[in-house]
Amino acid sequence: MFYGAVVWDPWLIVAQIVCLQCLYYLSLGVFLSFLVGTRVSRMSLVYFFDFATVTTSTVTGWCVIASFLLSSIAGAGYMLYVIERAKKCLDFSATLYIIHLFICIVYGGWPSSVTWWVVNGIGVAVMALLGEYLCIRRELREIPITRYRSNV
Repeated sequence: MFYGAVVWDPWLIVAQIVCLQCLYYLSLGVFLSFLVGTRVSRMSLVYFFDFATVTTSTVTGWCVIASFLLSSIAGAGYMLYVIERAKKCLDFSATLYIIHLFICIVYGGWPSSVTWWVVNGIGVAVMALLGEYLCIRRELREIPITRYRSNV
């Protein structure tokens, strides 16, 4: 696909959103199972979607916070391959976190924890800025052109 030609393809956008959301939750699950799963007797969706688990008062809460922040870093890496454009990174990362907010509201109610808002705000900023940085680095790479010269 040429980057200069702007084609609005809603099915591609929806597919990218779904793919990015699934990869984000997959990496969050991996990080939660390593960091939190070793500390609790039973893992559940509470650690994904309940704002009460994102707390600074316990070591398990700090592990949940670390899992969310590591997932945002992984999400920036996913955007490099799924989204591929620096100017779309903010849109897709904000969409991911807005969808996450809606799921959290359905699961446990409106997040009333300041810590939850700070962690997710930092997460969206890290994902957007790091994703843009990685995509810009890829876009600005030199295109290798091989020239065949005959030695005359």
